[in-house]
Amino acid sequence: MHSIYQYQEFISDYLNSQYEIKEPRNLYEPIHYILGLGGKRMRPVLTLMSAEVFDADYKKALPAALAVEVFHNFSLVHDDIMDAAPLRRGNETVHEKWDTNTAILSGDAMLILAYQYFEKYNTDVFRDLAKLFSKTAIEVCEGQQWDVDFETRDDVSIPEYLKMIEYKTAVLVAAAMKMGAIVAETSPENAALIYDFGLNLGLAFQLQDDYLDAFGDPKTFGKQVGGDIIENKKTYLYLKAVEFASADEKIQLLHLFSIQPNDNSEKINSVKELFNKTGASKATQQAIQDYTLKAFDTLQKISIDNEKKDMLHSFGENLMGRKV
Repeated sequence: MHSIYQYQEFISDYLNSQYEIKEPRNLYEPIHYILGLGGKRMRPVLTLMSAEVFDADYKKALPAALAVEVFHNFSLVHDDIMDAAPLRRGNETVHEKWDTNTAILSGDAMLILAYQYFEKYNTDVFRDLAKLFSKTAIEVCEGQQWDVDFETRDDVSIPEYLKMIEYKTAVLVAAAMKMGAIVAETSPENAALIYDFGLNLGLAFQLQDDYLDAFGDPKTFGKQVGGDIIENKKTYLYLKAVEFASADEKIQLLHLFSIQPNDNSEKINSVKELFNKTGASKATQQAIQDYTLKAFDTLQKISIDNEKKDMLHSFGENLMGRKV
């Protein structure tokens, strides 16, 4: 097994080996640009890690890992257009650096390129990878649409919200891990269990992201704290606060999530106070722990040696940034 840093280096080297200047430049340069912005590349790391957990050489999993990374970045290019976002990882977004039409077309090409990486595998592995990938890709699109729909709805339920974050975020984490298992040609039982491990960890990670958006340290969070509150996003924190609030607290919360003041600091502080007062912040922390423990319970059922289970357990703890 290798370290996360080593896996990141392997992915970076493999990505650079695939670089090819092709025409038309305005189709391919935005693709190289977005992929070159880096990031933690945790999803492809999980593919390599999963392959090695099931005793395959990580090199065998590199094409599948890059397919995951290309798909993830394709979704970011299109998400940035939908959000009219000016920056991605501190740099200009593709639609800002070029234009919207170029970004749409380059994103489309990335989705097709992702599938091409599966062609490097034999028939059975190719079929299983492509089948999982197609299922995951459509789920990510469904999750994104639900996220958009929820912006104009006042009746979003907690089960609906959990399904949205499962599809928008967690399924790709789960699929990345299962792809490593497919490449390693482990048992269907192991492949299903590593998928469930990744799914629950992905749900815990997204809920933690929701929590940190309100209560994180601005120095370490990497994004504007309170961004979801400013945008009136109906996160798990918000939905739990509405559920637990008294009649007066609910009126106050609904009012705060209907306004866009010039100075957001007072709004953010008032909402955070309500999150704490209603018990929503504690309920969210509990949900994060529940999904993390569910992932670790699943891990114990996988047929691998204890040393590898310990390594995946440590990875999960590090990802969540705390001991549980």
